[in-house]
Amino acid sequence: MVSSSTVTALAGLVASLLLSVVLWWQFDTLAFFLFVPFVPFLLRGRGGGEERSVRACPTCGFETTNDSYDYCPRDGARLTERRR
Repeated sequence: MVSSSTVTALAGLVASLLLSVVLWWQFDTLAFFLFVPFVPFLLRGRGGGEERSVRACPTCGFETTNDSYDYCPRDGARLTERRR
């Protein structure tokens, strides 16, 4: 299954390429490098407003967002959950 952020990134890439082609056709100049590099910046900070759960080791400071970790891989201490 494809994630929604991947679909959004692909839609942004296609839209920027289409805009570059239209500008090239209209103004006879290559604008590809002006729009495609900005696609990642358009998606920054978008997470649907949901908070991410971060698990941290109280001993060494190891942090992860992966829910499969219950214990720290460095020292074996139980990870505590906090909101980010």
